[in-house]
Amino acid sequence: MILFAAALVSIGAAAGNARYVNMFMGTAGDHGQVSPAAQVPFGLASVCPDCIVKERHAGYDFEVPQISGISVTRMSGTGGDGTGGNLRILPANPGTEVSIVKGTEKTVPGFYGATLSNGVKVELTANKHCALERYIFPKAAEKVFYVDFNSAIDPRRSECAYIIHGSGISGWVQTSTVCNFGAYKLYFYMTASEPFAVETSDATTAVLRFAPDVRDVQIRIGLSSIDCDSAREELTAVSAKDFKAMTAAARAEWDKMLDRVDVKGGSSEQRDLFYTSLYRVCLSPFDATFGGRYRAADGEIRDAGNRTFYSGWSMWDTYRTKFPMLALLFPDRMGDICFSLAELYKAGKLNWATMTEPVPTVRTEHSQVTMLDAWVKGIRDFDLASAFVFMEAEAEAGRAPGARNGLTRNSPDQKMETVYDLWALSRIASEIGNREAQARYASEAEQLFEQTWQGDFMNIDDSYTLMRGNGLYQGTRWQYRWAVPVFAGKMSEWAGKETLAAQLDEFFARHLFNQGNEPDIHTPFMFHMFGHPEKTDSLVQALLTDDNMIHLYGGNAEFPEPFVGRAFRNRPDGYAPEMDEDDGTMSAWYMFAQMGFYPTCPGKAEYQFFSPLFSRITLHLNGHDVKLVRRCAPGKMKKVTVDGQLLTDFTITHNQLCTANKIEIE
Repeated sequence: MILFAAALVSIGAAAGNARYVNMFMGTAGDHGQVSPAAQVPFGLASVCPDCIVKERHAGYDFEVPQISGISVTRMSGTGGDGTGGNLRILPANPGTEVSIVKGTEKTVPGFYGATLSNGVKVELTANKHCALERYIFPKAAEKVFYVDFNSAIDPRRSECAYIIHGSGISGWVQTSTVCNFGAYKLYFYMTASEPFAVETSDATTAVLRFAPDVRDVQIRIGLSSIDCDSAREELTAVSAKDFKAMTAAARAEWDKMLDRVDVKGGSSEQRDLFYTSLYRVCLSPFDATFGGRYRAADGEIRDAGNRTFYSGWSMWDTYRTKFPMLALLFPDRMGDICFSLAELYKAGKLNWATMTEPVPTVRTEHSQVTMLDAWVKGIRDFDLASAFVFMEAEAEAGRAPGARNGLTRNSPDQKMETVYDLWALSRIASEIGNREAQARYASEAEQLFEQTWQGDFMNIDDSYTLMRGNGLYQGTRWQYRWAVPVFAGKMSEWAGKETLAAQLDEFFARHLFNQGNEPDIHTPFMFHMFGHPEKTDSLVQALLTDDNMIHLYGGNAEFPEPFVGRAFRNRPDGYAPEMDEDDGTMSAWYMFAQMGFYPTCPGKAEYQFFSPLFSRITLHLNGHDVKLVRRCAPGKMKKVTVDGQLLTDFTITHNQLCTANKIEIE
């Protein structure tokens, strides 16, 4: 107990913003589908207990104490069937029922600790490619581990192979990506701090027994997408670090990321939610570079040069908010992310996943929007022109966002999402000087939008409130009619600005906005486009603070009874019911809403302004501090000045925001 408590004290003493993160927020049931795993920013190793019941999206469930063991990979809040859960270790004999003793769990970024029902104390930490698991046994307990090499959150494509040699075990595991659209393969090298005997073993599991007088066993697991040798090299690189040093290094990495923004004012819950959200934004994509090499999505090993290659994508969601947030706060890292997306195109990108992915992943639609968004914000250290060749091939193949097996643009929602992709292609073509392609894709985007919006979304009737109505995959026609904000001008031409503003008013007054899914998450900020920024200002404050907010829709259907409350709360069931946190998408939405500006149109280097929740915000952007000061009551914005100059339409460019000294909201 003394050793365990000391570890908790040592990791809790730092003064950085990591101390505000509530890693249990959103981990209960279907309220976010995230985990409290020990992980570093963008780290592949994500180590955490997995619950024993029907496998959960990220493995862990705060409300289910019984566990199947502790695994080393997962994705955060992606919905579907989840992915990861590899190399699961249970500190008990097989078949033993083991639970977390609730009330003993302790977490901070980079660390998880708990006591199990068999008396074993567990401490977990990680670096980007290695998990370090510490087990402190009661004196009289059996010192035994049941290792499942073939474990997985979604086991439909699971295979494994392993070799036990001396005090180490090496091998590989392969299993399904989210929703079983593809597979990834990881190599591993595992060592134990104490000698062990192999009590039993078969093709997929082993029971390891340690001497009776052993009390403290530390398991180190190195991961790689390349081979076992590179997994061993990853492990060797941290072999000199003990548990305390590795935990402190993980905490320091998180403080470096989370200290990029400082906030003052607001409530303690609002502050905690802000930094918890920033934490979630920085969990992926995963650093998938091993010794200067990486495995591409086609299975081939390539040289990364001096770049960091990332993988593990959930682009259908994250292009909207998460990557714009990373482009703002971490432009250097965003350059490598775009480099990785360009490499993904060259390797034969699919809408979902290939059978030879390097790490857990989901889907890749709208990658071109993310790359365009970074490019127009001045992040240009990647080959956009070469990637455009593959983007064109993808577009010409007619693969629709969300479609399976390369189906063409069929449903109205797929058409609307394709419009955004075509618009992005036209803008990319313009940026690289391809005038013919720019004109062609701009025309195609406009024609498809006109056909779809006027035919399926312009004339509202009673059917517009039905989830999955008119063949939609997710969402209602009310929600999808706003799906392409880059064409708000066209909508205004056809319906009139005041009519659209009134319809948005009706949309929110009737509680038709779905906070729990992505297709309409930008709609609170579209009032700017129809001449009423004051409506955005008051609405956003209500969404963030009103405990009586009514929600009619979940992720895929209308609730039997409306959910009443805030969609973001600082508790284990902290997200609205059925909300997928979606790999940082909802977290980034919440951060932008709290900070008072929002990227309504990803791919345009601009933000819509409204009053922030905090009275003072400081962005530390590559050596330059941008201070935002709110002098009015939240939701009562009258004017915004940037270094003393009036912001006439409450829209600020990315360059204005990043180079400002002081922005005042009055």
